[in-house]
Amino acid sequence: MSQQIAGAIVLVVAVFLILAGVLAWRARLRRDSGLVAPLGVPEHAEVLTRYDTLYVATTKHDHSLERLAVRPLVYRARGELTITDRGAALSLDGSPTVFLASSRLIAADRATVTIDRVVEPGGLIRLAWRTDDGTVVDSYLRITGDLGNTDAAGAALTDLQRLCADSETGASA
Repeated sequence: MSQQIAGAIVLVVAVFLILAGVLAWRARLRRDSGLVAPLGVPEHAEVLTRYDTLYVATTKHDHSLERLAVRPLVYRARGELTITDRGAALSLDGSPTVFLASSRLIAADRATVTIDRVVEPGGLIRLAWRTDDGTVVDSYLRITGDLGNTDAAGAALTDLQRLCADSETGASA
């Protein structure tokens, strides 16, 4: 009889933990419902480069362990990062394309840790940008594609940093 009681206790605890996780996630979705990423690529944007990528997470700026549920960047997904002459487009499987115009981009650099992911030093790209309401957030990408003999992650980072620099020069002009 004691094994049955122990099994029942474990089952009740497991159900409680799952329920608590679901309720906490729903609360996060409600809390962040006002944070929205811009959708749709401008009609005349010229595609410069494409990179296969894994979108990892979006967090509060400089708080890599505090996830934000910015729609449609809520869940981790595979997709493609497209660099255009006007900004960066993130096309994730099962989601509409997010377009971060150069004017929204703040900075791009390397990262090692974010919520749910730890990789080799510098294995992630952290892209700081502004949402529609002006909130600064960090999105983390892991470039998975290969550009032959070149470092695809390094090339993507250089392209993103150039877009951020274009934003700064355009803002000061």
